[in-house]
Formats: sequence, C-alpha cells, structure tokens
Amino acid sequence: MINERIHRQIQFIKEIDRLKQIFRQTYLLDESRKENDAEHSWHLAVMAMVLHEYAEGDINLLQVMKMVLLHDIVEIDAGDTYCYDDRERETQEERENAAADRIFALLPRDQEEEFRNLWDEFEARETPEARFAAVLDRLQPLIHNHGTGGRAWQEHGITSGKILERNADMGKGSGILWEFADELIEDSIGKGFLKR
Repeated sequence: MINERIHRQIQFIKEIDRLKQIFRQTYLLDESRKENDAEHSWHLAVMAMVLHEYAEGDINLLQVMKMVLLHDIVEIDAGDTYCYDDRERETQEERENAAADRIFALLPRDQEEEFRNLWDEFEARETPEARFAAVLDRLQPLIHNHGTGGRAWQEHGITSGKILERNADMGKGSGILWEFADELIEDSIGKGFLKR
C-alpha cells in the first residue's frame, strides 16, 4: 500500500494544476491571449537560469528557481491581484496568507514548512535570492508590455509614473536589469505605448 506521504504530495500536485486557470493581465507576446500563472512561473524560472549572472551578489540559483515556481501558487485561492489595482491590493496580503496556509498544508509537514518558508522569503524580499526573484517577476511583464505595444498598460490606463513607482526597487536585486527595464520604459514612452 502506498504511504500517506505520497498521497499528500500527489494531492498537492493535483491542486496546483488549478494555477493553469488563473489568468494574469499580461498578454502573450503574440497577443493571442493573456498568460496564466503557471506559464508566468515557468517563464520566470527559465529567466532565472538565463539571467542569474546579473544578480546583485552571489545567489543560490536553485533557491531563486524554487521561489519563482512557488510565488503565485496562492493565487489558486486568492486570485491574481493586478499590481496597479490599489483597491484589490488592500486585501491582498490577508487573502494570500490564508491561501498559503491552506495550499501548503496539503503537503507532508517537512515540505509544507520548506515551501511556506520559500513563499514567505519571496514576499519579504530581504535576501539576495528573494530580491532577484522579485526583479524577474517585475521584468517579465515589462518585456511583454513593451513587446505588445503596451496593450495591457493602455487597457488599464497605466502611466510611466505608476510603473516607475512599482519597479523602483528592482536595482536592489539587479542594477543591470533595472537599467534594462528603465530603457524599456523610456522606449515605450518614446514609441507611444506608454504615457508619462
């Protein structure tokens, strides 16, 4: 008979399949549809592999990859909170903490603690790994918005000021990637994708 540990792990694996149904505001680069959270998390993990040389200081790449793969799992219960929606952001922390409590508790105790600690680390952004993971989480939608002519920004009336305010701390995780992001923002303004 298969032990309870495997049953709990499989239950968690089945539960996170729901992440494929949580859609973000970011369009795919071909603009055919908005991306889902599972695609976003996978994209960030690959970005971590490709761009880790630009992190500030030495980082544990595996730690970063684990964080970006887990960081949005809470949205299964909490839903995607658009980063520029101030009203939704008021309850985001409470909703996401409750979701983290439920979803990670599906796992055996040791994995529940490990995954919850990774999620908490990402949210706190106090370690070099968490700061770099946050850079990737912010850079990816900038790349997509630039590549789609600012489609999502325009749909929501987002200005460059809001984007700069939201992303200003990217330099703490990667000065070079923040410079690149700033160039994307300025180029988007110059091309009329984004209003000042």
